[in-house]
Amino acid sequence: MATPDNKLADTGEKIFIGKGEQPAWLTLGLANRHGLVTGATGTGKTVSLQVMAEGFARAGVPVFAADIKGDLSGIAEVGEAKDFIVKRASDMGLSFQPDQYSTVFWDVFGEQGHPVRATVTEMGPLLLSRMLDLNDVQEGVLNVAFRVADDNGLTLIDMKDLRALLDAIVPDTGKKGADGDDDPLAPVRKAAQGFGNVTKATVGTIQRQLLVLENQGATKFFGEPALTLKDFMRTDSDGRGMVNILVADKLMQSPRLYATFLLWMLSELFEELPEAGDPPKPKLVFFFDEAHLLFNDAPKALMDKIEQVVRLIRSKGVGVYFVTQNPIDVPDKVLSQLGNRVQHALRAFTPRDQKAVAAAAQTFRPNPKLDTAKVIMELGKGEALVSFLEGNGTPAMVERVMIRPPSARIGPITPEERKVIMDNSPVKGKYDTTIDAESAYEMLQKRVAGTAAPADGSTGGGGILDKIGGIVGTIFGTNVSRGRLSTGQLIARSVTRSITTKVVGGAAADLGKSVAGSMGGSVGRALVRGALGGLLRR
Repeated sequence: MATPDNKLADTGEKIFIGKGEQPAWLTLGLANRHGLVTGATGTGKTVSLQVMAEGFARAGVPVFAADIKGDLSGIAEVGEAKDFIVKRASDMGLSFQPDQYSTVFWDVFGEQGHPVRATVTEMGPLLLSRMLDLNDVQEGVLNVAFRVADDNGLTLIDMKDLRALLDAIVPDTGKKGADGDDDPLAPVRKAAQGFGNVTKATVGTIQRQLLVLENQGATKFFGEPALTLKDFMRTDSDGRGMVNILVADKLMQSPRLYATFLLWMLSELFEELPEAGDPPKPKLVFFFDEAHLLFNDAPKALMDKIEQVVRLIRSKGVGVYFVTQNPIDVPDKVLSQLGNRVQHALRAFTPRDQKAVAAAAQTFRPNPKLDTAKVIMELGKGEALVSFLEGNGTPAMVERVMIRPPSARIGPITPEERKVIMDNSPVKGKYDTTIDAESAYEMLQKRVAGTAAPADGSTGGGGILDKIGGIVGTIFGTNVSRGRLSTGQLIARSVTRSITTKVVGGAAADLGKSVAGSMGGSVGRALVRGALGGLLRR
């Protein structure tokens, strides 16, 4: 039995992960070069993930991780000094110190964590097409719908907004307004047809796919208040990074929704965070469990987006760690970006399995002392082949190590413990109540009823709201061209409408995001956030 050695404790620059012939250290300054944790079911991937998450949290780095089985939730409670845990720590020269980590639970369905929501506009047509499993023609029609929404100032927040918009772009069906006049939505339909032939059959197919998505629980995901991703990037009162856990056991019943949701989060982080270069430690570390679901049957356009985000988000100070069974689950272009590797045991019962083991072995920098392919099949539970990036950014030779035991609890927490954590959460009350602001559905209903807002973007509210709308309209221009609202008018209308619904609803902190929905796209969202921030500061 080894003597406990304080030299194996984390430093301000490295995290101690495990020990073989040599200690295995993950360098914080290279942790945003991404990573991969692989291995067959039951070989210890979740424990390795927890060990890494604890190390990042101790270093002051916030963590986001999807929890598929519920086992990761134990990180929120103090670990138990069980005999096998104490023995493993002692064997590698550690003194086991039970600990716990500040944790925030999130849940798309709002059942075991704070609700996670996004607006339809933020999701965008590409990712939404992925969720709906649309073909090229159907994806094209969805792109037309988003373009028409942008051009007509129709804010897409929830599913009923998207349904109403799709109904509005269907070719003329002879409908008339409430007063018997010609179809009040004719300009919208005409605008849609201007981008190509939008058929009723194609729109009907998209609507049916929306029903499938709604039955999987997407109605709870699309809405407001939308998630502010900076709420993931918190530290606690001790300077430790907060651990954000996405409860994903129910979400995994809809694998496409799960994978697309996590990709959306990565894309939003990429768009919102400023350039950081190579910081001494990451701003956030993101663990993507069951990562193969992201790449299964992904169309080329989506694969290009994934590769771009993984390649470039490093410069934003975000480290992405994929967790899956085998490295071959990850496309080569993405795999080449993952410099920090932890490989648990793989089994080879069939010729296909043997090929997978050989492929996994080839992803490591060889070690003359190890037959990597053979060792992969011999690893015991808790053992792994490890290769982390060294000081010059090159992978270290692969080493066989025993992963250190976590200091927090191994295994799930109880519902009572979860409730206590939720009641003391730093975001308690911020996302728990849905806000149904006026958006495309209500605006189209008003047009049909003949009560739509005037073309100048005013809402008839008067007072300070009209003044704010007027100021923003003056800043960006209020000229009308061929019957379309200018950028300034869209912003003015959105600001006025959003302040009415958001401030009165008690959610002023999320105002900018709702306003930006009308703009469609990262540039528009950034523009609105800057303009609105200046107004509120005045």
